[in-house]
Amino acid sequence: MDFASFPGLAPFIDPLAFAIVGGGTALVVVLRTPVRDLVRGFAALSVLPRRAFRAEPLLDQIGALTRIARRHGVIALDRSVISDPDVAAAVAAAVDGATPETIELLAEQHRSARLERHRAACEVWSGAAEIAPAMGMVGTLIGLVQMFSSMRDTSAIGGAMAVALLTTLYGALLANLVALPIATRLKRRARHEALERARLAAPLAALGAIEPAARRDLHEIAA
Repeated sequence: MDFASFPGLAPFIDPLAFAIVGGGTALVVVLRTPVRDLVRGFAALSVLPRRAFRAEPLLDQIGALTRIARRHGVIALDRSVISDPDVAAAVAAAVDGATPETIELLAEQHRSARLERHRAACEVWSGAAEIAPAMGMVGTLIGLVQMFSSMRDTSAIGGAMAVALLTTLYGALLANLVALPIATRLKRRARHEALERARLAAPLAALGAIEPAARRDLHEIAA
């Protein structure tokens, strides 16, 4: 990028300072984070522009499945196309004859597991927000060492001082303008989705209370 057209920004651009802060932060995040969580952390960026999760479409689908089950039995849901994996697992359990309590417990387990995955993704960015200022301080120390070791060469003092100051600036900006806002938004979305998904447990458990069609037919014949 040509900074000649932005002369006011030129003093704030230093590749070495950026490499120390950006590269050091990235290295520490990679070393302290499992690969699976690291992938989740970067993949979670794709959800930020999207609308927040809403349970209403899934509640409508569960309501439609409930009406089918009451008319034709729970076994009729065996071939239902359900895009949400948590709802699909609960419906499959209902088809297999699970009790309402078991289905509700299964839905809660899936919700907790999903929340834990979201928390792991948030921790990638909250960890980066913690590390970046420390890397800025490391860069400051490196710049000061360079400066004191170049006291006889006055032309090198300015560059070393720039590294010492800019690494602190870069660390603060990376933490407070990039990593921390991302972590905060991801936490807010995770909390909102967990609350919304909690609304699905009771309707899904109600599917397990619907009597299978074959058993209902036997009861009607016996009557």
